[in-house]
Amino acid sequence: MGTTEPELSPDVANAKGLRTGWTTGTCASAAAKAATRWLVDGTAPDEVEVALPSGERVRFPTADIDPATPFRVAVVKDAGDDPDCTDGAHITATVEWATDGIDPVALRGGHGVGQVTKSGLGLEVGGPAINPVPARMIRQAIAEVTDRPLVCTISVPGGEQMAAKTSNARLGIEGGISILGTTGIVKPFSTASYRASIVQQIDVAAAQAAEVVVLATGSRTDDWAQRTWPDVPPVAFVEVGDFTGIALRRAAGAGIGTIRFVGMAGKIAKLAAGVMMTHFHRSKVDTELLATVATDTHAPPTIVAAATETNTARHFAERCMDEGVPAPLERLCELAVANCRSHAGGDLEVEVVMVDFDGIEELARA
Repeated sequence: MGTTEPELSPDVANAKGLRTGWTTGTCASAAAKAATRWLVDGTAPDEVEVALPSGERVRFPTADIDPATPFRVAVVKDAGDDPDCTDGAHITATVEWATDGIDPVALRGGHGVGQVTKSGLGLEVGGPAINPVPARMIRQAIAEVTDRPLVCTISVPGGEQMAAKTSNARLGIEGGISILGTTGIVKPFSTASYRASIVQQIDVAAAQAAEVVVLATGSRTDDWAQRTWPDVPPVAFVEVGDFTGIALRRAAGAGIGTIRFVGMAGKIAKLAAGVMMTHFHRSKVDTELLATVATDTHAPPTIVAAATETNTARHFAERCMDEGVPAPLERLCELAVANCRSHAGGDLEVEVVMVDFDGIEELARA
């Protein structure tokens, strides 16, 4: 039972030549089908074929087959070139015939699969963190083998340790990873999956009746925010990366009342310019805006000059602080607040805080 790369035709490398991989949901469906084949046929298969949501079929080798633990089969997850903490995980399914026969396939979460403890995820509180599309894939894969009711338990050895590298704890998923996937395929460095994660986190915060949600651009700003506002529950802190605009719109639509945004000079300068997707490849810092805020706040000529002598807002911010002139940075925060409110439709109260590059010191706020 080898662990060679599963087959997909045609080849699905993305445009940059990065290798795609497979979601935990796809691997779980393959493991479930293989375990069911063992239960029905009396022999564990060396490989198994399952359908993706698109209808395309893929084939996987099986792993961890041991006669001492019958009807338990694993598929080793290959995340391709995506930096996924579940890459190499043994997504495992164990099946047995159901005794009540009410549900054709009763899904259970075993060791290493998280349990849902908060509402807002679209999953039953107290149930396993197996998202709807993977659940359908698992049931479909089993139905290709038998229509007799059975119980399928998905487990992931080491899943609890993997989950520590995710946002599961904030979302109220405890004890392991989530079984995820909407297409069945992992695209390396997928912005779609990151956006979906942000939306999910805000929905959970809203479901917990959070009055304030804190948006941070990364780990350092998030650490600063959690130290600064210990009264805010962990579920209400969301790392948005470059997707501030998406987070603001979702928060407004979910009825969140107040947003606190924490970022460094570069991100806030872009928000001040009205740029809500702040990735450096998609937008550059507007040095003319930096010069304008310096002039409008009556900053000394050295600060005005610093605005255009570099392409980085970090340099501008550091010059302002070195010379004890925070007013231009406060003005950037004010502009960012106005643009964030406007982008969200004016329904949010917004506070913007600028911190230094190390995420230690507050430089300005509005």
